[in-house]
Amino acid sequence: MRLLVLGGTEFVGRAVVEAALGRGWEVTVLNRGRHQLPDGVRALRGDRTAPDGLAALAEGEWDAVVDTWSAAPRAVYEAARLLRGRAARYVYVSSRSVYAWPAPAGYDESAPVVEGAEPDAAMTDYARDKRGAEIAAVEAFGADDSVLVRAGLILGPYENVGRLPWWLGRMARGGPVLAPGPRELPLQYIDVRDMAEWILGAVEQELSGPYNMTSPQGHATMGSLLDACVRVTGAAGRLSWTDPKVILDAGIEPWTQLPVWVPAGSDMHDFLHSSDVSRAVATGLTCRPVEETVADTWDWLQEIGGTAPMRADRTVKGLDPEIEAKVLGK
Repeated sequence: MRLLVLGGTEFVGRAVVEAALGRGWEVTVLNRGRHQLPDGVRALRGDRTAPDGLAALAEGEWDAVVDTWSAAPRAVYEAARLLRGRAARYVYVSSRSVYAWPAPAGYDESAPVVEGAEPDAAMTDYARDKRGAEIAAVEAFGADDSVLVRAGLILGPYENVGRLPWWLGRMARGGPVLAPGPRELPLQYIDVRDMAEWILGAVEQELSGPYNMTSPQGHATMGSLLDACVRVTGAAGRLSWTDPKVILDAGIEPWTQLPVWVPAGSDMHDFLHSSDVSRAVATGLTCRPVEETVADTWDWLQEIGGTAPMRADRTVKGLDPEIEAKVLGK
């Protein structure tokens, strides 16, 4: 298989490149050249935000394109139009944020999507940007030759968003840790490597259409995630499970100040941690245990010196130690 990855050096793109090389595929990557690529990758230079930034793609044919773009949909619009007729399938890594808020618990790919998205628009907001890019991919390649990977929470090695790395760093720091309850709170996420393998399988199976992309319901809980963080860091942190009301009354923001966590029974929890992923599972999605995701992310952090890279266009995650201590002291 001949694969073109637009990006390919950070988080999702990197996982896709490594998975494709592991299958013996011929991999081409278009990026700005700021990060080192694995051996065996053909590198093309380009900047999708610059005039004529796709010039390196003027020639060439591929069996599939994987695109992880997360800003102005115009970039996907231009790439997809340039590549149609020279690539058999366009896989766009989108987001469940494209669904209209609030989506009910158990929603599947037929749920309503946000309105007002345009495929050739400049950057607006995350949900409409992702939806606009979806439209761009489908318009260029057609519904039968495009795949929309509607990812939820993505965790695993190479994470540059600051969620699991923050929890691991907090555990390693030691002492009592504010653990947002309840322990049995269901979580849905996808290990970036499991998503990469599913994407390549989708290309091989010639799949099309939208797919919700997280672990099935019941795969993990807040307790299983944080327990794993304690174990892999040497149990320096001691979990202090705290009632959600105490956390919210203290003004602590779910999802950002306490990454991954949102209160049970809320619209946010229904949206983030209770979607139907049966379509992806039926087409080959398998999810490794939460303990493996956490352990491998910790090993990666140690390899790079303990500090994860952070995307400049993402919000800072984590709870201020003084706020944590104040809540735990009540």
